[in-house]
Amino acid sequence: MAVDDATTESVGCGIEQVGRWAEVLDHVECALAGHSSVVVDGSDRLTAWVADRLAERLLGAGRACVRLTQSRRTASWTPTNDTIAVADGSGWRYHASIGWDVVIWLRTQPAEGAPTDYRGDDADIVIDLHDPGWPVIRHIATRLSEPNSWYISESRAFFAARAASWDTKFGSDQPAYAAAVAEAAIPEGGIVIDVGCGTGRALDPLRRAVGWSGQVIGIDLTPQMLMAARHQARDTYGTLIVGDARRLPIADSAAHAVFAAGLISHLPDAKLGMQELARITRPRGRLVLFHPSGRAALAARHGRALRPDEPLAETPLRSIAERTGWTVLRYDDSPSRFLAVAERT
Repeated sequence: MAVDDATTESVGCGIEQVGRWAEVLDHVECALAGHSSVVVDGSDRLTAWVADRLAERLLGAGRACVRLTQSRRTASWTPTNDTIAVADGSGWRYHASIGWDVVIWLRTQPAEGAPTDYRGDDADIVIDLHDPGWPVIRHIATRLSEPNSWYISESRAFFAARAASWDTKFGSDQPAYAAAVAEAAIPEGGIVIDVGCGTGRALDPLRRAVGWSGQVIGIDLTPQMLMAARHQARDTYGTLIVGDARRLPIADSAAHAVFAAGLISHLPDAKLGMQELARITRPRGRLVLFHPSGRAALAARHGRALRPDEPLAETPLRSIAERTGWTVLRYDDSPSRFLAVAERT
């Protein structure tokens, strides 16, 4: 994949960066199978660049493709079943006469003081470009692609790039973790599993909750995160395991409590995730869902609107919990944190 001069500085041209872009475009190309029109929308010059690369990919794969640039918006174009059209920009996206099969949103870091842009909320594919040299797919609609085809590679790419600086950036959240664990009433002497443990910020308060007669296990999908968590595990005699939260390497009904910080919002299917957490938890066991920022603050940070139908909104969460074997005992979505405590039925 060639990187043109105009965007070399933005996207980087090292082997790892080129490989990361190639992997993202592989996933997108597969998701476009059977579709005849796609528009790439975003807020900077990479929008056209990504559309160009995508069109090149499709042509290279032998698919008839027409590239609709910003300058062609006044030209006539009629969708056809045997030719895929690739356009870029909001001008094409909101073109009155076109209903796009697939909308791709390139999510970038908003400029300080700039209004939040919510154009990604209804996109079929969302690509995170906070670091233009390290793109990561954050969402593909299930009608386009099964999560199993992209979830692991993209989740690992997202967190691996952040593992080394995670505690430096978010280290001040540690007291909030300790408070959440203390309020959850995790039983002493039990087995507690931190699913999506990241750099291990919950391991110390979880050890204090279960005491030295209990067992603390941290599971994360990203090896780099677990490397960063090693000192926490060493200090707390915790066990670290690489594992997918959707298929945990834990026996049925093994845990007295499960702690999950920021996990549910990263899973492609919240219901299946809650089912798996229920599978490993014994009856009357506890589930603690936590984030050191409230939902509204987190949505604003990510440049998206807060929707009432999101899995962690109170009504949907209580419904999902009931259908997956949980009863929500406590729900707190304040500006400073999110905390929901549920009991295994």
